[in-house]
Amino acid sequence: MKIVLKILAMPVMLLLTMAVAFCTFILMMTGIVAWIVSGLVFAGALILFFSHQPAGGIAFLVIAFLVSPYGLLALAVWVVGKLDGAKYSLREFIIG
Repeated sequence: MKIVLKILAMPVMLLLTMAVAFCTFILMMTGIVAWIVSGLVFAGALILFFSHQPAGGIAFLVIAFLVSPYGLLALAVWVVGKLDGAKYSLREFIIG
């Protein structure tokens, strides 16, 4: 019975391997774009602060944080890391 589960787990591990590789590539590309966009939004926040619109400046700062690599991108990296851990656990099940 265990050999059947191992055979059924192999395509899942292959799909996880391809998904992690694709997501890692996409995260690397979006990381570059995120730095640029968050810098532009931060500059917009500074302009709003100096033009006496602090509410808009604070909103832009929150958006700049979420777009930056420390916001939503960090959450995506965490999810990809968990998928990678699942892939290695599945591989250990197949090999063991």
